[in-house]
Amino acid sequence: MVKFGVLGAGRIGQVHAQAIASVPGAEFVALAEPMEAVARQVQAEYGCDLRTIDQIVAAADIDAVVICTPTDTHADLIEQFCKAGKAVFCEKPIDLDIDRVRACLKVVEDTGGTLMLGFQRRFDPDFNALRTAIDDGRIGQVEMVTLTSRDPGAPPLDYIDRSGGIFRDMTIHDFDVARWMLGEEVEAVFATASVLTDPAISDHGDYDSANVVMRTATGKHCTITNSRRASYGYDQRIEVHGSKGSVSAENTLEANITIADKEGYHRPPTLNFFMSRYTAAYANEIAAFVKAVSDGSRPPTTGNDGLQALALAEAALLSIKERREVAVSEILS
Repeated sequence: MVKFGVLGAGRIGQVHAQAIASVPGAEFVALAEPMEAVARQVQAEYGCDLRTIDQIVAAADIDAVVICTPTDTHADLIEQFCKAGKAVFCEKPIDLDIDRVRACLKVVEDTGGTLMLGFQRRFDPDFNALRTAIDDGRIGQVEMVTLTSRDPGAPPLDYIDRSGGIFRDMTIHDFDVARWMLGEEVEAVFATASVLTDPAISDHGDYDSANVVMRTATGKHCTITNSRRASYGYDQRIEVHGSKGSVSAENTLEANITIADKEGYHRPPTLNFFMSRYTAAYANEIAAFVKAVSDGSRPPTTGNDGLQALALAEAALLSIKERREVAVSEILS
């Protein structure tokens, strides 16, 4: 049994609390959350203790932590808990600065710590089935990947300020999936972005609409399209084109039905956001972390995956700023 402490009970913290509660071999022991009303609500639902972060660091009955605090706290907390000998699952990104991420990963390495990054799409049943089709040779050699990710609406402006913006917070999931599907590292990035939904987003130095084209050393391509406004729901699609065919995953709907009448064909809407769309993925992700902690194996998504995805985000931002293709080596040099 892996006994968990959860740091932060905001939206994603509550998603992970639910995932821990659903996974055999995992026990939600303690929560650290500064907002008492929220903490009491989670305690009432899951029966966990309420403790401070320092108490969880020192606790003998905690094996692992899930870090769901604001981005600018992640690196310090990862280091603190690795030094305390506890396994760490952390939401992406580790930090918004490449050098700070590298320094943090050095601490993880030096302490022999276990660190897994929260890239839940790798654990989605549909995305996994797609990856299995590639591994089984069903479409031959991967040549092109197309990813569509559109949110129903933008997050609060104060969240944008702390999250690092669309590329470091939203597109970073697509960057990770792209690396996974391409099977090799991206060599060059070209991006374009603008604000089409709310001028206030521009005032906070961010974008709400973006397209990214990436290329690997062998010439494989990936195209990513993002928007913070999808009037029809949470839009998550992927297609991988190969030398012998293609494989795709469509949106998940509220029900897998089609109604036909005199006005045409009608289908239910998509699931409304990531909490419902990726419920199974979050549970599978925590189960994979539990396995890694239990048997000492390498976590499926590592700190290096976080570093590489952040580098792609930084390359995209530089591409927009300088209106050119950016070599990823420029970011990681």
